[in-house]
Amino acid sequence: MGWIIFIVFVIGWGLGMYGMFKKAGVEPWKALIPFYNTWIMVEKTGIKKMWFWLQFIPIAGQFITIWITIIFVMHFGRFSLVDHAATVFVPFVYFPYLGYSDKVKWGGPEMVKHYRKSWIREWVDAAVFAIVAATIIRTFVFEAYTIPTGSMEKTLLINDFLFVNKISYGPRIPQTPISFPFVHNTMPGSVTTPSYVKWIQLPYKRLPGSTEIKRNDVVVFNFPAGDTIINLPEYGSAVPYYDVLRSREYNGNREKLMNDFPILVHPMDKTDNYIKRCVGMPGDVIELKRSVLFVNNQPGFIPPASQIYYKVETNGTPITTDFMESELGYMFKPDDSNPNNVVEKNGSFAQVSNTLYIMNLTPADAEKVKKLANVKSVLPRVEEPNEPTTDVFPYDVTNFPWNRDNYGPMTIPAKGVTITLTPQNIALYRRLITTYEHNTLVENGGQYTINGKPATTYTFQYNYYWMMGDNRHNSQDSRYWGFVPETHVVGKASLIWFSWNNGPRWSRLFKSIK
Repeated sequence: MGWIIFIVFVIGWGLGMYGMFKKAGVEPWKALIPFYNTWIMVEKTGIKKMWFWLQFIPIAGQFITIWITIIFVMHFGRFSLVDHAATVFVPFVYFPYLGYSDKVKWGGPEMVKHYRKSWIREWVDAAVFAIVAATIIRTFVFEAYTIPTGSMEKTLLINDFLFVNKISYGPRIPQTPISFPFVHNTMPGSVTTPSYVKWIQLPYKRLPGSTEIKRNDVVVFNFPAGDTIINLPEYGSAVPYYDVLRSREYNGNREKLMNDFPILVHPMDKTDNYIKRCVGMPGDVIELKRSVLFVNNQPGFIPPASQIYYKVETNGTPITTDFMESELGYMFKPDDSNPNNVVEKNGSFAQVSNTLYIMNLTPADAEKVKKLANVKSVLPRVEEPNEPTTDVFPYDVTNFPWNRDNYGPMTIPAKGVTITLTPQNIALYRRLITTYEHNTLVENGGQYTINGKPATTYTFQYNYYWMMGDNRHNSQDSRYWGFVPETHVVGKASLIWFSWNNGPRWSRLFKSIK
């Protein structure tokens, strides 16, 4: 459904703008070139050129683009609230009408100036409407999102600009409706000042007409372990509060941690947005064996652009940087500590010795490396099954002796399913019961009291999902913080509309996400 709406929107918008540009005396093909078309609108309406460049400001740029479009429509003599609403909400219908109806003519700046309201007043009115409209669109329809980290490489790259479709899984009613427009959880120019107030908190609710998440969808969601953060730029969700709390230094001592750091508690819908692949559905059994994912005892989907670390052994002849740059897409820079050496910018490469390399590779890139004449072996670099670590969920080595590459088997909770609570499994469900489903839980010698009543079982209120990054060895994902409740799901990552790395990555523009 979301894709159908998007396709209709793009086709109708493009056809309409084609006709509108022609009426405005502009070569109509220019209407079909992203960003260049808004440059033409700016020129034709006499808006200052700075507004074109301000479109590229993350988040707020959406409002500016809408405002420029409304101003352009006004130069066809369309000034009413209805005209502005049609421009924002049904451009795929309204623009073809403006572009091809004999009743609509291009009037230019003179038409705007001679309207009964001053042209300044009209621009202000258009700006106010654009803010309201953009907020509604961003909340319920789609939102622009920028990839901040490499956890989904090479499926998604840092500075890929995405459209997140919020219709796909049902638009979510904001839990925290009073907040500064066009920002998520911090004020513009700040990484620590909240952009919202908690005076009004609404219960979880989605609008009707949604579809279910599908296994292997790329999903944007609120970081489940981001409800409490250390409110410093170097911490936040990058170094989660709960990880610090479990560290050897604090060992669960909340009071000491709160004395040492400023702490901020986010509402659920204001925790940081994460993007991962949904590899596990409610009721699925998830397991990793030497970094190979199994779902319900069957090998899981391997995204073509996913990566893991490999140990690459050579005969002593080095692998050339030319090969790694041209064939593997690596980008090298001098190592300040050893100018004669080179290191990969994002830590995806290391030369351990004259014959051993550690390389983060996709399956296809691993095959390329295997074919090199000087390469003797290419083997996954994974943790062994008998090496449990305390940093993976649920942080209970005694009952869950797992690590990032050898994990499970574990069943993902599903709405309506009842489980028996035991000292052996309580670590899996403790946060689910208390934080996500808002119950009180008291534990006493293997006995459990929920909401003041003795309990030996628990029935899940929500569906849960298992999210993992495609860059499997460089991803903070469900292996480290557990289940993602349906309440936290924002939308489906649908389309890369722009990408930047020292210039546009032209091959990634308007690329669907798979």
